[in-house]
Amino acid sequence: MTFGRDQLGLAITFMFLAACGGNQMTTTTVAEPGIEGELLVSAAASLTDALTEVASVFETSHPEVDVVLNLGSSSSLREQILEGAPADVFASANTSNMDQVVQAGEAADPRIFITNLLQIAVPAGNEAGVTGLADFANDDLLIGLCAEAAPCGDFGRQALENAGVTPAIDSNEPDVRALLTKIEAGELDAGIVYLTDIASTAGTVEGIDIPEEHNVAANYPIAVMLNAPNPRAADAFVAFVLANEGQAILREFGFGSP
Repeated sequence: MTFGRDQLGLAITFMFLAACGGNQMTTTTVAEPGIEGELLVSAAASLTDALTEVASVFETSHPEVDVVLNLGSSSSLREQILEGAPADVFASANTSNMDQVVQAGEAADPRIFITNLLQIAVPAGNEAGVTGLADFANDDLLIGLCAEAAPCGDFGRQALENAGVTPAIDSNEPDVRALLTKIEAGELDAGIVYLTDIASTAGTVEGIDIPEEHNVAANYPIAVMLNAPNPRAADAFVAFVLANEGQAILREFGFGSP
């Protein structure tokens, strides 16, 4: 039988619809064989919202994988890994914590996958009238920073030093999300967090820019653990984070590409 152009098009359409069930078309993602099971990702607290979304999209394309996020200060996560806590992937907010994990033989070949910058965070309305880093030396204000061991604490202190400011610190918080929570509640007048964290608060915390000459850029490395319980899923997850789709999600949350 010979089909004309229009007839051929109708025939192809009919065969396609029949293959899809006749009256409903569906799209099925075929996961790579062997990518399954629980995937343990230890990640910096500042990645909370972004990696939650990344994990959700990754699970959609790998329906046999359950991504479990362990979120906290990079220094605390480093210690957990060095003390033997299981992890498939480590994503740190700075290179020094990752370097220690690599030197201990727990990871190899980390890759910088995103960048971030600092901002001053104040409660909505900024009733204390904070205008810049110089206000962090004011004893009359309630000032908070991340603990010095946490990347946000280290970077915040570097920014203050760059500006020649000796801060009058009232509170040292274990990670950036703990600091942000106190600022959001009005328990502190100001703190230094990441730009992306302020964006996540939907207006309950306001950001004040830090001049470029005083700001500190954070480079975030990611690596698969050499003793990963689920190495195939870990490799797939890191590849996804580094690829265009993962990078696009991270940029939506305000992170910069390396």
